[in-house]
Amino acid sequence: MKFFKNISAIFNRKLFVKNLFCGIGNSEIQENAIWFYKYPFEPSIIYPERLVLASEIESIGMEFGAMKIFLKDDIIFISAEKKETLKAFAERNAIPLSPYSWNWDWILEPYLDTELTKENGELLITRLQENNFNETEIIKIRNEVEKSMYIYNFDTLLWEWNSLSLLDVLSAMRATYKKEDFRAFYKRALEIEKRN
Repeated sequence: MKFFKNISAIFNRKLFVKNLFCGIGNSEIQENAIWFYKYPFEPSIIYPERLVLASEIESIGMEFGAMKIFLKDDIIFISAEKKETLKAFAERNAIPLSPYSWNWDWILEPYLDTELTKENGELLITRLQENNFNETEIIKIRNEVEKSMYIYNFDTLLWEWNSLSLLDVLSAMRATYKKEDFRAFYKRALEIEKRN
């Protein structure tokens, strides 16, 4: 019986790890709208597909990695491969560009494949406090995502050493939480990303 439990645990772990990488779906940038389809994050207002008009977009973030479309109550990811087309779309439709939010990067720093010195850890806490986080809240968030982020970064052999972001934590927690719990986490994660 113990043998079958161990086999089941290994199978469930492999299935969990496989579900960690969900991608960001696809998009087609049009003259004054963006068509999103096969979007993986169910709490999103565009899940699984939706046309987003330029007039609905508050701003666009395109400084690092996957680009972000900021809507009133959502953040949508779009492939960095479309950066030039998205930049032209933003200019054509007078959509402002948002600076990069480092909140999740700073929260997730301990789960990178690199050593976090005491000095760097203190600096991260200071930066987050400047964006209206308190140390107790930071510890609580880190405790919530810690196990999933270690699995996401190391069990998958990703071995990211530079940066983990909102997209990474959403991918990890999507595989961790049941539907309703992920819905609540998604809302909190967006609030954390937008806080400054």
